[in-house]
Amino acid sequence: MQPSSDIARLIEIMAALRTPGSGCPWDLEQNFETIVPFTLEEAYEVADAVQRGDLQDLRDELGDLLLQVVFHARLAEEQKAFDFGGVVEAITAKMIRRHPHIFGEAKDLTPDAVKGLWAEIKAAEKAAKAVARGGEVQTPSGVLADVAVTLPALTRAVKLQEKASRVGFDWKDAKVVVVKIREETDEVEAALAGGDPDAVAEEIGDLFFAVANLARHHDRDPESIVRAANAKFERRFGFIEETLARRGQAFAATSLAEMEALWTEAKAAEKK
Repeated sequence: MQPSSDIARLIEIMAALRTPGSGCPWDLEQNFETIVPFTLEEAYEVADAVQRGDLQDLRDELGDLLLQVVFHARLAEEQKAFDFGGVVEAITAKMIRRHPHIFGEAKDLTPDAVKGLWAEIKAAEKAAKAVARGGEVQTPSGVLADVAVTLPALTRAVKLQEKASRVGFDWKDAKVVVVKIREETDEVEAALAGGDPDAVAEEIGDLFFAVANLARHHDRDPESIVRAANAKFERRFGFIEETLARRGQAFAATSLAEMEALWTEAKAAEKK
């Protein structure tokens, strides 16, 4: 079988891998639950390629992520639920439906109006889905009910905050969020003084939530911000490691003050 730019070839490959008797033993053992971790991992690797600005790697990682979609669709097709074509049809229908300002009669909308319209359409879709499944509209369990619990914690924090903001529960000024962060830091310090590890953990969680809120108020993704901070830490620590290696000096023989001096040197070099 030869590679191809046609999606049909990828679907054929997946079908071959899942064919009993002649397929791949590993692929045949998988189900929806077992491949979810791989799906999440591939999504993170796409984000990593974007963060590094490596478009060649991004192409490969997007292919790996696409394979996960094809894999899930194949499993569903085997259960006669839907196939890859159904996935494509569903998303195209959704995108047309949720963009009436592009494909319909609604025109000249502001970005805020577009967001509001999107929310209205999504709510209508949810009600229609409830009717299709149960025969009647089910009463929503709350404003925050449809925020997936499996999202990364900081991403879910932002989603929860956005949902609450739509009903008016939000600070309008980012400076107020900074004040809240200071309050949460004080509460962490008080918990540390109290010596209760569970209380400390709870207050640290509140601090993370407040910091995620600040990122949201500045239209920044907290996960991306932390990834950038991780990369910066790696660079600066790598400078310390390389410098000590050139000196023939082990970490065990290096004081914290010496390492902090090298850290400051790396920081200054980056600013230049």
